[in-house]
Amino acid sequence: MEILAYIYLMYMFISLYFLIMFLLLYFKNKEDIFGYERPTKKYSVSFIVPAFNEEKTIKDTVKHIFDINYKIEEVIIVNDCSTDGTLKVARELIKKYPKLKILNNKKNLGKAGSLNRALKIAKGELVAVVDADSYPSRNSIKKLVGFFDNEKVGAVTCVIVARNKNKFIEKLQSIEYRVIAFTRKLLDYIDAIYVTPGPLALYRKKALLEIGGFDEKNLTEDIEATWHLTAKGWERRMCLSASVSTTVPSKVRAWFNQRRRWNIGGLQCIYKYRKFLGKKGMLGYFIIPFFIMTTFLGLLGLSIFSYLITRRFISNFLYTKYSVIAETPLLTLEKFYITPSVLNYLGVVLFIFWTIFTLIILSILKEKILVKQNILNIPFYILVYLTFYPFIMLSAIWGIIRGKKIWR
Repeated sequence: MEILAYIYLMYMFISLYFLIMFLLLYFKNKEDIFGYERPTKKYSVSFIVPAFNEEKTIKDTVKHIFDINYKIEEVIIVNDCSTDGTLKVARELIKKYPKLKILNNKKNLGKAGSLNRALKIAKGELVAVVDADSYPSRNSIKKLVGFFDNEKVGAVTCVIVARNKNKFIEKLQSIEYRVIAFTRKLLDYIDAIYVTPGPLALYRKKALLEIGGFDEKNLTEDIEATWHLTAKGWERRMCLSASVSTTVPSKVRAWFNQRRRWNIGGLQCIYKYRKFLGKKGMLGYFIIPFFIMTTFLGLLGLSIFSYLITRRFISNFLYTKYSVIAETPLLTLEKFYITPSVLNYLGVVLFIFWTIFTLIILSILKEKILVKQNILNIPFYILVYLTFYPFIMLSAIWGIIRGKKIWR
């Protein structure tokens, strides 16, 4: 039991360490949290929109791109062998948008392969990647391009918000996306951004060409590209004033599959860049260790919980069995008591702190948390929603063991 206590304390220490780190970063930089760089020159920007079976969303995505308050060089849709009407819708859009181009893959290349194909013909100095079910805000590019005045910057990301927030699972993802966006901005201050997500990411084309484009074998090409850029010395930045909305999964199965893919891709990145652990600047000294700890921290918590439940079950089973044999009472008044411990108190304190931190984030990002149904979602998000992640990781590990690295 003593060993378990030490493991539990380590679990609490790591959780509190990251919480305190984020709080310190916020209070040190809160005056600049929504700041962004003003460009000193005009950048040509090419948009790449990889699409597979996106006939319901791609029209609105393209409209949002051309409505952006910035001169666009071109928009390239890459149709990756869609089986629905995606290609038909895209061809109809060309009539309205002369700067729109279509690449129609003859065989399925996957998202990374589609991006690489478009990257070869993109004319812009900067390349914006937008998922075909995502919708950049009007001023998004205008607020992102200024960061590229620093010639060391290779990629810039922004806030991703959930577009659909009607169902309960969609509301929980809305909380999650905002927490992720805020903490990613805080990681920007220590050069530790580890992903520039697919809904909207702006890259320096020169940087992407230097790393050979996107890894076509990785299920999370955005994480891998960011790590590769970091390894090559390129800086990554985050703008909390720019945003893109995206369609989040509305069903548990779709949500589970998406998160499993993220986990499999993350594990692929850890394995690919394992040689950098403990060296190569922030990638080896912080990003990979941070990614590993946050990835497997949930598994550690699940292991502790499973052990305690199993031990309690076996103990109660044996107690019941031998009580029946000995003909002694199964329940007495002495059994109804609570024994508080330091470990239990630490768990409660940790939950309270993370709840307060989440409330702070949502408040700063203007989320309506005073509405009854919204504020009650937060403890459910922390206590229930996040507890599913260890099970998703187990599924991802099992998928890799079986060699099942599918996109969907």
